[in-house]
Amino acid sequence: MPSLQGIVPPGVVTGKNLLKLMEYCRDNEVALPAFNCTSSSTINAILEAARDIKSPVIIQFSNGGAAFMAGKGIKNTAEKASILGAIAGAQHVRLMAKHYGVPVVLHSDHCAKKLIPWFDGMIEASEAYYKEHGEPLFSSHMLDLSEEYDEENITTCVKYFKRMTKINLWLEMEIGITGGEEDGVCNENVDNDKLYTSPEQVWSVHEQLSAIGPMFSIAAAFGNVHGVYQAGNVTLQPERLGKHQSFIKEKLGSKLDKPTYLVMHGGSGSSAAEIQCAVKHGVIKMNIDTDTQWAYWQGLLDHYEGKTKGSDGNMHPTKEWYQGQIGNPDGASKPNKKQYDPRVWIRKCESAMIKRANESFVSLNAKNSLGDNWTFE
Repeated sequence: MPSLQGIVPPGVVTGKNLLKLMEYCRDNEVALPAFNCTSSSTINAILEAARDIKSPVIIQFSNGGAAFMAGKGIKNTAEKASILGAIAGAQHVRLMAKHYGVPVVLHSDHCAKKLIPWFDGMIEASEAYYKEHGEPLFSSHMLDLSEEYDEENITTCVKYFKRMTKINLWLEMEIGITGGEEDGVCNENVDNDKLYTSPEQVWSVHEQLSAIGPMFSIAAAFGNVHGVYQAGNVTLQPERLGKHQSFIKEKLGSKLDKPTYLVMHGGSGSSAAEIQCAVKHGVIKMNIDTDTQWAYWQGLLDHYEGKTKGSDGNMHPTKEWYQGQIGNPDGASKPNKKQYDPRVWIRKCESAMIKRANESFVSLNAKNSLGDNWTFE
């Protein structure tokens, strides 16, 4: 597989560089993992993981995650906290991405109809940034109107895409519903038929958006469900994505076997074969949230329930250093500050998150896509 050396630069990629990156992914059967982040800690963990495994990465903020980034002390009236948090997160990513030396796609996750003020606020921030820097603050945004009728969904996406193309923003949209629950949006009781998008629906989106520009992707449902569920509760059919591509190719008379960019949601718990099938059929992005949330927590749990060597040379339960500010296996008057300092146990969370992120890079064929000789200034 060819590397990305000389194709895209490190740092946040937008516009033409973003399109080059997505073309590379499509043509080489690579998908980028898109990790939901809620803090500078989770952002830094994902940047570190991408750097060490030599891959571009997508960092994204959900509406609730962005509000958390702003701090629970700010009310989210008119999506104020979500807007501020997304902008703050974007600024942190922009500052750090070049120093980690990897290309980063800066994205916002599901935006339902009721959350459009959040979408508007982020676009306004990108428009202001574009005036000053010649590129948008973010790389891309997702507008998820899959719960609405197709006509309203597509018409609204067309309206926003016309605005977004003026500042080189990528649009991700969803048609067909991802089941389960995420970030307060619950589709757990939706009819199963709605979990599978038809080729005609995908073509309708592609036809109307491609008339405006090439920088868009489609999250077409193929049985996807957010979260983790028992085996047998979810029937993924990623082969349907190949049928979508064939349908569009025939409609366009295109030479490309994969003429449209597809996105996979609800990937937690999916088998390696299902993921590989999706990537083969043109998925260039897969969302990861549930599994990395668990990994972050698991890092803390494993640390607390683990063992630490005491001054006597013996191993003792780590939790014995966390029962008070003073007193531990080293002595009743010995302080515990070096253990309960947040930098100690937060790093344990980050390390576990990095380990889980690495699994996603590998399963999506993104590992070492920057190449052995990746260099940056």
